[in-house]
Amino acid sequence: KQTVDIEDLLNHQTKDSEIRENLIPRMQAFGYTVETMQFMLLPIVKELRDPLGSMGNDAALACLSDKPRLIFDYFKQMFAQVTNPAIDSIREEVIMSLECMIGPEGNLLSSSDKNVHRLRLKNPILSDPELLSIKNNTSHGWKTQIVDITYSRGKGTKEMLNSLENICKQSEKAIDDGFSFLVLSDKKLDKDRVAISSLLACSTVHHHLIKSEKRTRIGIIIETGEAKEVHHHCLLVGYGADAINPYLAFESLWQARQDGLLDQSSYYEMVNAYKKGVGKGILKVMAKMGISTLQSYKGAQIFEAVGLADEIIDKCFPGTASRVQGVNFDVLVKEIERRHELAYPKLDQNKIKVLPNPGDFHWRHGGDTHMWDPKTISNLQEAAKKNDEEAYWKFAKHANEQTTKESTLRGLLKFKSNKNSIELEEVEPEKEIVKRFATGAMSLGSISTEAHESLAIAMNTLGGKSNTGEGGEDPIRFKPIKDGVSKRSAIKQVASGRFGVTMWYLTNSDELQIKIAQGAKPGEGGELPGRKVDNYIAKIRHSTPGVGLISPPPHHDIYSIEDIAQLIHDLKNANRDARISVKLVSEMGVGTIAAGVVKAKTDHLVIAGHDGGTGASPWTSIKHAGLPWELGVAETHQTLVMNNLRSRVVLQTDGQIKTGRDVAIAALLGAEEFGFATAPLITLGCIMMRKC
Repeated sequence: KQTVDIEDLLNHQTKDSEIRENLIPRMQAFGYTVETMQFMLLPIVKELRDPLGSMGNDAALACLSDKPRLIFDYFKQMFAQVTNPAIDSIREEVIMSLECMIGPEGNLLSSSDKNVHRLRLKNPILSDPELLSIKNNTSHGWKTQIVDITYSRGKGTKEMLNSLENICKQSEKAIDDGFSFLVLSDKKLDKDRVAISSLLACSTVHHHLIKSEKRTRIGIIIETGEAKEVHHHCLLVGYGADAINPYLAFESLWQARQDGLLDQSSYYEMVNAYKKGVGKGILKVMAKMGISTLQSYKGAQIFEAVGLADEIIDKCFPGTASRVQGVNFDVLVKEIERRHELAYPKLDQNKIKVLPNPGDFHWRHGGDTHMWDPKTISNLQEAAKKNDEEAYWKFAKHANEQTTKESTLRGLLKFKSNKNSIELEEVEPEKEIVKRFATGAMSLGSISTEAHESLAIAMNTLGGKSNTGEGGEDPIRFKPIKDGVSKRSAIKQVASGRFGVTMWYLTNSDELQIKIAQGAKPGEGGELPGRKVDNYIAKIRHSTPGVGLISPPPHHDIYSIEDIAQLIHDLKNANRDARISVKLVSEMGVGTIAAGVVKAKTDHLVIAGHDGGTGASPWTSIKHAGLPWELGVAETHQTLVMNNLRSRVVLQTDGQIKTGRDVAIAALLGAEEFGFATAPLITLGCIMMRKC
């Protein structure tokens, strides 16, 4: 009886949103780009799901990028692997929920029905009319306080920090004055007012109220032009927001509708499509961590920061790990003000009337650094086609000294030695080193039969290993061709979908790899769109032609270290000669998981990086889940050494490894074997259109 639904507050005469003036400058100030619209917002509304991308993430980390990046980009989502695994948010739909009660909570210990006098939201994303109805509502004993989160332009870091302090004081005063809802709004952004990042404001207020023991007495609603993608909404909720009104996303989509880019007939329909698409994306991110309700995800801070200094973490995001220092408040404010300057230049003739395109998703000239750019691709292909050593050294020099250096943590490392160099004859020869190389797990279906077989023949000739991926393998390939070289892949993957896993498949392998997670989409399963499933692929995968195949995020038989020990035991019995491998992805705490898996008697471990390639994965996962392998390998190696387990296992890593320098750094951090996936595809002729 006491619960109030948002529909009860709505005055149902909803009118279309007006597109306020200065739409483009406001979009520029809030970090919108051509790619935001093309790859994120329009597909969410058209497809009602988190948009898909491919080929992984080879763009620079936010802390290394020379483009002004939003603070959201510095955070990476955490995910569950092995213990308490991810949930299959599609199959387990019945237990997944975005519904939340928001507003002041009563006394936990009293049984008064007034305790449940709260507002119920089915979705944390509020439309403009819904937010208006909360602001104007007086009939249920609730009052709403609006707090401006903008500050005066040109005053710099000090002014921004003072404004943050002020916002916290206003929020606390609102509670003392009996307000039930707090709206943190950046709508006052204009040429003289700069918006503080909504995430910074939200998390700072949330933690301030927790410290002063008043957080349960108010609901925090964020009215922001900055949040637009699934990752942004997840971060805001994860750092304490009860609801979010992304007013500028709605405005820009409605403008796109006027420009004929969308076919929704009404504003109401378009907003609902956005809410539905984002809702699905949020559920998927929650599911990666094994969380089924938004109520449990709210304020849970399941993120790690990469490259944020402790001064930001301590003030705004206490409790979040940030193992690599870097960006401080001065840099953050400079980035916010660079975006603002682009939108509202001091001289009117400098005004740019279109959105920027920094080339974050797809490479473009003058845009953000990508490790695979035309120079690296052409030089590597030249080296491979003509067996031209000079072209290879050009490729390696450009990758090592420019693209990798500007994009990754290993690019910042220098080799240090106090010993004299030794003769090359004393070094392990190339033909022995290449036996430690493997190709990445690329399934038949994500790449063609010809490409798949070429990789197998190449690795078998070298004495390295190729990996089938999770798509099975045609039994014809088990027979040797000429000179004893076969098309058989030495590593057979056993993934959560178990596609093509037969007894024959298991016995024809040198290594059986249990894929727990994958760098480009940790916490979710592989996807093969229906149009790629032809008769041949369907036969090998034992499925139906034309029907899309989505592997579930968890293995349905692995919920603990004991379960994985059982599967390792079973696979050892299926093939006594094969070594058993487990593939994990780099994140905070991966060392502990790895130690458990080694105790479960695996012979081989793969720690993949967040940036590995993929045939299809949601952009949110490609860009924002997992960590660089440098952190994961170092943590795993050290944890295993400390627990006296390192001698029991072979450690492999992969994720955008290209040159000898990358391999040497991986070896020094603790890896013994090395996986390459995108580079071999490029030597085969892939030109990185990033459209697969």
